[in-house]
Amino acid sequence: MLGMISLFGSINAQRLQKGEAQINADIGVANGWGLPISAGVDYAIHNDITVGIEGSYATENYYGDIKGRWFGAGINGNYHFNTLLKIPNKWDFYAGATLAYNSFSYKYKGSDYDYYDGKSSGIGFAGQVGGRYFFTKNLAVHVELGGGSVASGGKGGVTYKF
Repeated sequence: MLGMISLFGSINAQRLQKGEAQINADIGVANGWGLPISAGVDYAIHNDITVGIEGSYATENYYGDIKGRWFGAGINGNYHFNTLLKIPNKWDFYAGATLAYNSFSYKYKGSDYDYYDGKSSGIGFAGQVGGRYFFTKNLAVHVELGGGSVASGGKGGVTYKF
């Protein structure tokens, strides 16, 4: 019985289509910034094009005296290659760009401290490439490399399509 449910779920699994939206929750990889977490929403304006928003957060302690915090918020656009490359819809391969504002702050022994004199925060532009596998109609796992955040080394997580 469980096998039948699993088979039925994978037959109906499908990537985002025009007019649909999905939520992504991720854990990232970042050099020197701890374990970033992020969440975002994507909306399909075309079967092959999505636009979205994302927020990310990370914190890390340095030498026991300095605590760094990072917050990022951005917008993204992705092109999905399924139609062009005739990839089955339970898979989703994409590439795109992100424009994000990243804010870095530091505290030294409990007081405000900015080693970079405010020059580390600002707007950044970056690219990303990723893949997603829908194992049910609404639930997928994904991996992404790049992006406009501190997790630009890569991230992975879950997607829920609604």
